Amino acid sequence: MEKSFLIRFNVFNGNDNGDRWHVMKLSLKKCGIVACIMAVLLLAWINLRPVQLVAVHQHNEFAYILVRNFPLTDKGKIAWWLAHADELKAKYGFPRPGPYGLYSILFWDFGDGYKEDAFDLFCFSDMKTKKNCIEKNMVLSIDNARDGTVIFTTDKDAYTLKDGKMIPYKI
Repeated sequence: MEKSFLIRFNVFNGNDNGDRWHVMKLSLKKCGIVACIMAVLLLAWINLRPVQLVAVHQHNEFAYILVRNFPLTDKGKIAWWLAHADELKAKYGFPRPGPYGLYSILFWDFGDGYKEDAFDLFCFSDMKTKKNCIEKNMVLSIDNARDGTVIFTTDKDAYTLKDGKMIPYKI
C-alpha cells in the first residue's frame, strides 16, 4: 500500500523518474484484466441461457420449431438437439416421416415475433391470424437421407454423426 501511495505521490508532485509510466502500465493491466473478466462473463451468460421453445408448427413431414436463445456454435446447436431430442419427440410427435420415409426438423430464430405477411417472410398456414409470419432466420435443420443418415445443417456447414462425433457432410 505504501509503494502505490509513493508512486501516486511522485506522479502528482511532477517527479518524472519513470513512475508515471509505471502507474500507466498498472492501470492498463488492470483495465485489461477487467475487460477479460467481463468478456468471459458475457460469453458464459450468452452460452448458458436456456433455450426457449416458443412454438411448434407441423406440416406433413416438416416440423418448424421457433426458438429463442439457441446456442451460437454449430457444436452447441447439435449438442442441444441430441440432449433434448427424445423429450421433444415425445411431447410434439415429430419427426413424422413422409411417404418416402424422409423428414425435416427446422429450428427458426423467433426474433421479434410474428409479423403480418410481407415480402420475404416465412408464413405458417396453420395460423389463421394476420400475424403468422417470421423472418427467415433458420438456425438448425435436421434431415434424414434415404440411407438413414441424419444430416445437421447450420448457417454455413452440414454435419453427420459417426461414432458420436460430428463429421463434416458434403451435400
